[in-house]
Amino acid sequence: MKDPPGGGKAVAVWCIGVAVYFVAVIFRTSLGVAGLEAADRFRVSASALSTFSLLQLLVYAGMQVPVGLMVDRLGTKKVLTLGAALFTAGQLGFALSPSYEMALAARALLGCGDAMTFISVLRLGTRWFPARRGPLMAQLAGLVGMAGNLVSTLVLAPVLHGVGWTAAFAGSAVAGLVVLVPLVLFLRDHPEGHDPAPAERTGGAGFVRRQIRESWSEPGTRLGLWVHFTTQFPAMVFLLLWGMPFLIEAQGLTRTTAGALLTLVVASNMALGLVYGQIIGRRQSTRIPLALGTVGLTALLWGAVLAHPGGHAPMWLLVTLCLVLGGCGPASMIGFDFARPANPAERQGTASGITNMGGFIASMTTLLTVGVLLDATGDDYRIAFSTVFVLEALGVTQILRLRRGALAREAARGRVTIPAQTPAQTPEPALVPAPVSAPAQTSGQASGPEAEPRPRSTACPLPETAGRETP
Repeated sequence: MKDPPGGGKAVAVWCIGVAVYFVAVIFRTSLGVAGLEAADRFRVSASALSTFSLLQLLVYAGMQVPVGLMVDRLGTKKVLTLGAALFTAGQLGFALSPSYEMALAARALLGCGDAMTFISVLRLGTRWFPARRGPLMAQLAGLVGMAGNLVSTLVLAPVLHGVGWTAAFAGSAVAGLVVLVPLVLFLRDHPEGHDPAPAERTGGAGFVRRQIRESWSEPGTRLGLWVHFTTQFPAMVFLLLWGMPFLIEAQGLTRTTAGALLTLVVASNMALGLVYGQIIGRRQSTRIPLALGTVGLTALLWGAVLAHPGGHAPMWLLVTLCLVLGGCGPASMIGFDFARPANPAERQGTASGITNMGGFIASMTTLLTVGVLLDATGDDYRIAFSTVFVLEALGVTQILRLRRGALAREAARGRVTIPAQTPAQTPEPALVPAPVSAPAQTSGQASGPEAEPRPRSTACPLPETAGRETP
């Protein structure tokens, strides 16, 4: 299929989609600035409080593959419209819930609607813009999502303390109704003349099994999931729930100062998202080093903060930690840059859903574990946050295991140029490996099961990589 042309109409349609995602992120992260208030309102412990975010992320992660299948089968507009209606109802229900149980149900509904937004926005990017713009559009979508997080920190937090719980959350739910109007009236799934292939309109259990099986069989999809798993969750956990309590209770900061540090994470994320998108768009070989470098630096800073003598880390160290956490979101988007070229257009939603599960499974696990450990240790944040290192180690191991097969498959398809010589290993142990190398081959001459090019390849090509990679 010929590349979409992009242009002003594509930008307008894409903006409608990301506006829906923007509101979804505001609702998703609204509990992050109201964690202490929620504990008081519903009279719950730390582990019970973490259940709010845990359930929301459990629903979100569990919905990723079904949503990907829905997007591939029904199209973006229908899925986004349903998602916006669900997360708006969930936010309003959370505002009015008189009990902990009803509030949990509202957050689950919110998580279900939220799950339908990001994959839909990714699909809009691939349907409306040329493939070479894929990494940049994905990073821009992530940047808009972080802007929604910024609104939660800068706007919702002071409103909550000014007008109270019900008015703040019910008032914010109006934003969901606002984005529904242009979504229903103006959003289109694809440009004229770029209708989906007839195969996309088939359905049934066989279609579902085939979509999942073929997407998962791609090494790029599995690598994308583990990159997303390993990079996203430290910042997600910090922003979604435990950052504010950690900074106030463990570090002794005021609420204002803690809020400023959360804002710094978001601002850093937005700035680094543009940088990562430009770097990856120009040099695909930077994907693995950027992802693992972000993981390594995050672990180093977390370790320095938690191990600092006296328990209270100096402000410069906390600021540095927040700046580094800002790179977790952009690094997690690299996962989609492995899954996207590995799958044809008719599997993009399913592959993106599988990839997107990674970070949210890790975040869900960490949220629950931190809450349980805080209750078990008498609010010892050093022990509770040690969970971060365990999951990062698991994720790095899987990335190192899968990267060679995924990159070899890309090379066999002629979508990325890999240097002919293996550079010397870098001194950073097991964190920033040298780029994987492979012998130079002509198209169609690769050998072996991983390198054999498929006879039919409709995968979205990587952006302008031919001839641009250098050893």
